[in-house]
Amino acid sequence: MSDIRQRFYIYDCPVRGEVVHLKQALKTILAQRDYPQAIKVLLGEMLVASSLLASTLKIKGRLSIQIQSTGTLKWAMAECNHLGEVRALAEFEQDPRFVEAVDSSVALSSLVGGVLFINIEPDVGERYQGIVPLEHATLAQCLVQYYDLSAQIPTRIVLASSEESAGGLLIQLLPRTEEEQESVDSDLWPRLTMLTETLKAEELISLPAQEILYRLYNEEDVRLPDSEVLSFGCTCSKQRCANALIQIGEEAVKETLLEQNPIEMHCQFCNSRYTFSAEEALGLFGRHVS
Repeated sequence: MSDIRQRFYIYDCPVRGEVVHLKQALKTILAQRDYPQAIKVLLGEMLVASSLLASTLKIKGRLSIQIQSTGTLKWAMAECNHLGEVRALAEFEQDPRFVEAVDSSVALSSLVGGVLFINIEPDVGERYQGIVPLEHATLAQCLVQYYDLSAQIPTRIVLASSEESAGGLLIQLLPRTEEEQESVDSDLWPRLTMLTETLKAEELISLPAQEILYRLYNEEDVRLPDSEVLSFGCTCSKQRCANALIQIGEEAVKETLLEQNPIEMHCQFCNSRYTFSAEEALGLFGRHVS
């Protein structure tokens, strides 16, 4: 159960869901920078949330969740692509409240004018961005608000994280035709909502997906397809760095070379470093160093 995403659905009912567990990928990501406890917990929840939301898409591409603020937590982001690769990063100022916090609400309480962005970036096609004000105490509540207001799909989300592991559950009531609506138990969604809300954070982090689903919905006919493996993955490469140099232009690259030769570019997600000699950098513009 280290790093998995388990889809589930209730047979003959318009209900689907996902359970996500992250451990090794979370450990790898948090080891990249010296994060205080509250930021570690928040990033764990954001990683799980991005994995849950990405699973609802039928596209090749990636989904990211971003928080931006003028508080001591400046910004944070987490991303999951269709291959199940996740990554995350945060920028913050030192804040004594962050050091010993046991949940993400402390980090969220530091936000000033905070906004939550949900970005969907397909490999082919138009990008989509949803924007939600961070008006609730937890990330899960903010994401539920997004589904209520934007997607208009009844959704419940539960998230939990420590600096060791993170877990999450998403359950949704799918749109139905009038004919389908007549055959659905009217008490189904209120019943599932109530059961989902009984899930405790420690259960979500420590129990296997199958046990969580049995404890919650053992009176329903829950079906489980094969689980998916999640892993840490970074999209950086020397070619992407080269493209970035081309984008800033030849004159800017020449000025940079006067101060830094060779040019060194650092990926904050995975700590990889890429260097460009003067010959390599100017060669991007068809120039040769004599």
